[in-house]
Amino acid sequence: MRMTDPIPLQPGTYPGCGPVKEVLGRMGDKWTILAITVLVEQPRRFNELKRLIGGISQQMLTRTLKALERDGMVARKVHPSVPPQVEYSLTDLGKSLAVPLMQLATWVVDHMSEIESYRARHDEAAHRG
Repeated sequence: MRMTDPIPLQPGTYPGCGPVKEVLGRMGDKWTILAITVLVEQPRRFNELKRLIGGISQQMLTRTLKALERDGMVARKVHPSVPPQVEYSLTDLGKSLAVPLMQLATWVVDHMSEIESYRARHDEAAHRG
């Protein structure tokens, strides 16, 4: 979709929306967001990523990194050693995505107490009624 294309009347009906939805789905995934935010600081090895992210299975981290590599967000470098060491880093494209993701993460941290307060009121009202 180009800026000069007319905006469709119904959201999601533009023919180019399919690929956009697919990429947004991946970029909005919690494991993707956490992987990218951990890689912002420096390249990391797989086990270090797994430890820093916390709660992610080896299989899910593998899938997440492969998808990010496929999309050009993450680079995978194999160091010739025994056993081989694999390091993951953000590409320029991944770094550009990290900017809004870090802003989103900061927003969450800044508003977490307010969100928790709303959740507690909602849950209490649902429990009463």
